[in-house]
Amino acid sequence: MAAFLLGAVLLIVQPQIVPSRPAINLKAETSSQSVQRELLKKTSQKNDFKENIHSNGSCQQLPQTIIIGVRKGGTRALLEMLSLHPDIAAAESEVHFFDWEDHYRNGLQWYINQMPFSYPHQITVEKTPAYFTSPKVPERVYNMNQSMRLLLILRDPSERVLSDYTQVFYNHMQKHKLFPSIEQFLIKDGELNVNYKAINRSLYYIHMQNWLKYFPLDRIHIVDGDKLIKDPFPEIEKVERFLKLSPQINASNFYFNKTKGFYCLRDSGRERCLHESKGRAHPQVDTRLLEKLHEYFHEPNKKFFELVGRTFDWH
Repeated sequence: MAAFLLGAVLLIVQPQIVPSRPAINLKAETSSQSVQRELLKKTSQKNDFKENIHSNGSCQQLPQTIIIGVRKGGTRALLEMLSLHPDIAAAESEVHFFDWEDHYRNGLQWYINQMPFSYPHQITVEKTPAYFTSPKVPERVYNMNQSMRLLLILRDPSERVLSDYTQVFYNHMQKHKLFPSIEQFLIKDGELNVNYKAINRSLYYIHMQNWLKYFPLDRIHIVDGDKLIKDPFPEIEKVERFLKLSPQINASNFYFNKTKGFYCLRDSGRERCLHESKGRAHPQVDTRLLEKLHEYFHEPNKKFFELVGRTFDWH
């Protein structure tokens, strides 16, 4: 009896183990988390991966860097500029592995198969802008590689909203479909429609909080998308340093195209510009409506600045 009582006391006073990462509520566990466990189980051993090796010594490998967003922040421009570096191997298409369930169920081997062939000294990079605002993605990336270096490119939230609308508008136009004016999305019952998805995507501090649960700030480099457009070289220099790359990209790799109105790239004498879909003119918006947007984002922006310890030249 004495032994039983002693055991009961020890159970009560036993200290609770505090998890080093966010605890998962098992009762609220979703089916996607079950899929994740199976995915990791299937690919937990290195020899589970089938290496696709080219005769020249290159192979497909998991990315060491991911451009996680943000949508309409300049991710394509960043990837194209970063690809000027000889030690970068970039996936051409947006993979959507971590945010699309049908892709994620395919497992890490499928993910590797979407990567470009690269040499051992190169860094493999993929970019999917939707990752930043997808709640499930940070934990999934963390479970794959806790040492992942992440690139996040942001721009003025109000401008990002207008650019977001512009992209969807042109997509509909190309399919000969009618699309409502931006005012119909931004205004509801005479007030700013804060439930508009494009506005929610610009609430950077909410999404950043989710990423910081899994990755420390020194693993996430924030690129100033507005500065990248106006003067790309200094921003790319910072990215090189963050990725611990030798300084190979120079100011001479960029030239301003007066016809297009933005910087283009020069690589080994070959000149190229971003696709014509980039740099489209935004819709004309009433000044008072723009002011409402700026006012709405003032407090969220302030919270974001405090979260990352730096400020940006946004309204």
